[in-house]
Amino acid sequence: MSVFSVKLKKEIREKMEKYREKVNWADEVRKFIEEKLKELEAEENFSHILEELRKGKWKVTRGFAIKSVREDRDSS
Repeated sequence: MSVFSVKLKKEIREKMEKYREKVNWADEVRKFIEEKLKELEAEENFSHILEELRKGKWKVTRGFAIKSVREDRDSS
């Protein structure tokens, strides 16, 4: 594991100290960063898929949408 430092305003740091017993700030920051990275990776993957679709590399067979909607309705 590595260390990551952040500069905070004095007022923020004081407020954090006030709630130190209730909140593990390092864990909260870690969780936030992990979630943000997941979001960014998902956006990147989505953009890649859209790009591939625009290039025409992925094809959907004729009638696929109708068949999928019917299957979904029948399963309810």
